[in-house]
Amino acid sequence: MATPLNPRQRLAALQRYSPLSGENFTGQDLVSARPRELRFTRCSFVKADLRHAALDGCSFTFCDLSRADLRGASLRGARLSGCDLRGADLRDADLTDADFGRVNTGRPRYGLTDITGARLEGAILRDVRHDDVIGWHSAVDGMT
Repeated sequence: MATPLNPRQRLAALQRYSPLSGENFTGQDLVSARPRELRFTRCSFVKADLRHAALDGCSFTFCDLSRADLRGASLRGARLSGCDLRGADLRDADLTDADFGRVNTGRPRYGLTDITGARLEGAILRDVRHDDVIGWHSAVDGMT
């Protein structure tokens, strides 16, 4: 009988561009996870430990990353649309070419990414796009 994969191993085993919908990674240990440009939709990463994870090119749509620990993670070219990042720790994360945006739902303010209270000190913000993101300016202004 095969030993079941832990969440980090399972993500690494998925093929590039694989879609994941409604998955629950709440509170999971995903330190140094290396998924290959996966497509997450409506997944929960609440309080997940994603320190030093390589999330380059991953797409997150309507995902909950509130209070997730993403310190030192690489999100180069990642796309976060309609996501909740309230209170997320993005200190020292590489967000080069990341796209924080919205999902057009036809309803005002629904489908916007929210980074209220997120920590961005030391984050690399080169060429980051952030259209209609709630809390962006207060998070960036709070950087030291």
